Amino acid sequence: MADFWSDRTPLHEAACQGRLLQMRSLVVQGFHVDTLTMDSVSPLHEACLGGHYACAKFLLDRGANVEMVSTDGATPLFNSCSSGSAACVRLMLQHSASIHTPDLLASPLHEAAKKGHRECLELLLSYGADMDMELPVVGTPLYSACMARAADCVRLLLHSGADVRIGCGRDSPLHAAVRGGGANIVDLLLDFGADRCCRNAEGKTPLDLSTENSVVRVGLQKKGPGSLSQLCRFCIRQSLGSSRLHRASGLFLPHSIKEFLLYQ
Repeated sequence: MADFWSDRTPLHEAACQGRLLQMRSLVVQGFHVDTLTMDSVSPLHEACLGGHYACAKFLLDRGANVEMVSTDGATPLFNSCSSGSAACVRLMLQHSASIHTPDLLASPLHEAAKKGHRECLELLLSYGADMDMELPVVGTPLYSACMARAADCVRLLLHSGADVRIGCGRDSPLHAAVRGGGANIVDLLLDFGADRCCRNAEGKTPLDLSTENSVVRVGLQKKGPGSLSQLCRFCIRQSLGSSRLHRASGLFLPHSIKEFLLYQ
């Protein structure tokens, strides 16, 4: 790879701008598809960050490395999630891109959740991504989505079986939602069993973090203990686990109870 080391090249620029014809011409002229910048950024990184599917496919068809990691830990899959291009995410996954980079500096799953790119997140989950993976500082994908007030991603993760108790260290997703001021997300987390009494490393509950007379505070205060049916739902979902949650639809139970278990 050292033979192809370079600073930013015309091929990087063409990939960034989505100029497929120019890319073809440059490759014919001798530019290598895995030419790297000083930060280990490849043309495939650039194409994915711009959401340029045709350019990304062209590079992959000519042998571009789908697992290339930049100095800040980003892979082409990570950049695809950052841009919100579900087509590029699917393309990377079809070329066996690793969902989790070894150094865990940058997770495609967390990036999709943080940016609110639900379709990208859904694709990653369908390929077996660990929805409860907790990274230093950024926490779990659910925590990241709560911090960013990405309600659609929060909802998808919860419906898929993400653990509502795991956030970032002792800080829960509910703490993050309160900090972000997302009243609808707070209500959603509570519906999925979030503990309003849990304390973070500073000894504060989610209620302690809310501001006086805020909608979030009112929501936290008005919710009473869960009903028996709600507690049963939490117990059954926890017993099944996220990997077997889909099997709830096959249980020998009335249709209405199945829908209740799956929040449908």
